[in-house]
Parts: sequence; C-alpha cells; structure tokens
Amino acid sequence: MNTNTVRRWAWIHKWSSLVCTVFMLLLCLTGLPLIYHHEIDHLLGNGVQAPEMAPDAPKADLDTIIAAGKAMYPGKIMMYISQEADEPNIWNLTLGDHPTDEGYKSIAVDARTARVLAQPSLEGSFIGVMFHLHVDLYAGLWGKLFLGLMGLLLVVAIVTGVVLYAPFMRKLDFGEVRRERGSRLKWLDLHNLLGVVTLTWALVVGATGMINTWADLLLKYWQFTEMAEMIAPYKGQPPPAKLGSMQKSLVNARAAEPGMKIGFVAFPGTPFASPHHYGVFMRGDEALTSRLYKPVLIDAQTTQVTDRRALPWYLTAMLISQPLHFGDYGGGWMQFLWAMLDIATIIVLGSGLYLWLKRKGGGR
Repeated sequence: MNTNTVRRWAWIHKWSSLVCTVFMLLLCLTGLPLIYHHEIDHLLGNGVQAPEMAPDAPKADLDTIIAAGKAMYPGKIMMYISQEADEPNIWNLTLGDHPTDEGYKSIAVDARTARVLAQPSLEGSFIGVMFHLHVDLYAGLWGKLFLGLMGLLLVVAIVTGVVLYAPFMRKLDFGEVRRERGSRLKWLDLHNLLGVVTLTWALVVGATGMINTWADLLLKYWQFTEMAEMIAPYKGQPPPAKLGSMQKSLVNARAAEPGMKIGFVAFPGTPFASPHHYGVFMRGDEALTSRLYKPVLIDAQTTQVTDRRALPWYLTAMLISQPLHFGDYGGGWMQFLWAMLDIATIIVLGSGLYLWLKRKGGGR
C-alpha cells in the first residue's frame, strides 16, 4: 500500500472515528448497565417477582386477569398483554386512554391467582434513563436514526482501522506495547491492540445496533404491506362493538401454532393489530427462537383465527439483531463476556480521543 493510499485510509479513519466517538462512548457507557438490566432492577427494588407456589398450580382465566388490571384503571382500555420468556407466572398488562397512548400504565398480574403484584414503570427509573439515552437520546425516531448514523460511522472506522493496522504493525511484534517511548506511543499501541481484540464484537454490536434503529421504519413498512394484506377482507367494516374472550382467542392461537408459546398480544387499534383483530405474536421456546415471533390474527369479535404467516426477512433480521446486540440470550457467562468487551471498547474509544487531543496539542 503506497503512502497516498495510507493517508486516504487514515483520513477516513480519523474523521469517521472523531465524529462518532463521543456518541459511541455514551452508548457503551449506557449499554453496560443494560446488559444487567434485570439484575439491576431487582437490586433497586424495581423488579417484579411472582410468589412461590406449587409448580403445578393452575393458571387463572386470562379474562379474569385482564379484569383485575382494568379494575385499577376503569377508564382506560387494554393495549397489550405479554409474558417474559423466563417468567411464565406473570402477565404484564399495558393500559392507556387510546390504542397508541404513550402515557400508558403497566400492571403486573399473577398468572395463577389473578392478583395484581405491582405497577412497574420504566420511565424515570435508572434503567429507564439508560435505555432512552442508549436507544433514542429522548428524541424519538430522529434520535434513533441519528444513533444509527453514528453506528454506521463506527463500522467505517473499524474497517479502515483494520486496513491501517497491517502496515502499522510491520515493524512491531503483534501485541507489543512500547511503554518506554512515552505515554502517547503507549496509548497508541494499547489502542491498536484492544481495537484488534474487540474487532469482531464491535462490528457485531455496531451493525446490530444500527439495524435496531430502523425498527420503527421497518414496522411501518410491514404494516403497509403484509399486515394490510392480512386485514384486507375487513376493509370498510365497522370495528366490533364488543370484544370477544381473550382466553378463547389464545386457545385458538395455540391450536393454530401448537409448537409455539404466547409472546405478546396486541389489542385492536394498536400498531401490531388492526381495529378488528387481536394480534397474537407467538414465539419459540429456545434461547434465540424466543425472540422470533409469528403473528396470528384473531377476529376480535368471534375469536377465530383469520390469518397467520411468518414475519418477512427484514423483521426477522431485526429481531435476531436485538439479542446479539445486548448479549442477553446466553446466560450469565455471555453477559459477563459482553460487559468485558464493552469496557475494552470504552478504553479503545477513550484512547482514540486522547491520541487525537494529544496530537492536536502539538505531540509528534
């Protein structure tokens, strides 16, 4: 590689790194507690845990569970009901003033006794603040797209860094850190070494994070294409005056997809359903497939299945990218690995910023 080519790659690497470094530092710092968000929530007393009961304790009727939640807010309507893959004894209810209400209320109800356990709230909590700073900078869709652009610049910085690393290391042993030549060279060698060590992880996390920022746009495209096809027979019909039984609806959904479990249910009018349907999103029961959904549309009046189909490839890719981004599908050891790599990346980003400031201040 000739000198001019190296200079061009170095220019791209420098400016792509500088533009995104501060925001990537923010994402790494806020992403670290999100890796352990369940544990931190429980430590801070914000987690919800079902009381101990016999393993074979019967489940309560889902209509009774919904009634228990609505009794707390009689003037609100149901928006969603869901279960975490690792907590089958709790149903999480979401209620609002209208189907797209952003000021919704969350209620956790015991799946066996239909007793209200808590009203958890993400907003205002430590994890909630970390989540918003990490996902959208409290700026909604535009914040997500901006962070997606920063993720793209990170990928460019990594690729150009790899291209520059080979000629740089010709005169050095791999992993050598020149401690005796001054602080700037020491940090340069450390920056390059940790950059290589975290290369694959940073590419995976940067690319999957960028994909996640497109979630709202991908969902809207799905609504206007495949979802529109699924609800086309109901076009022009008035919404049902009375909603059918949720318990019967889930029985029919499980019968349609016997090898899957309930992930979440969207009520009529919400973005994941239509004014005439319950959107029942089924999931697998393995570590990775528990994040992959298959929508089953249920007529909200008759409780019968009207359509079901696999999600398109672009939504499947987005759903797969989410556990890869946070590393929360492989247990404690994977969380620990993700945390260590996150800390190493913070050092890479911080040392890169330090090297630029040092050079700008007149260093060699």
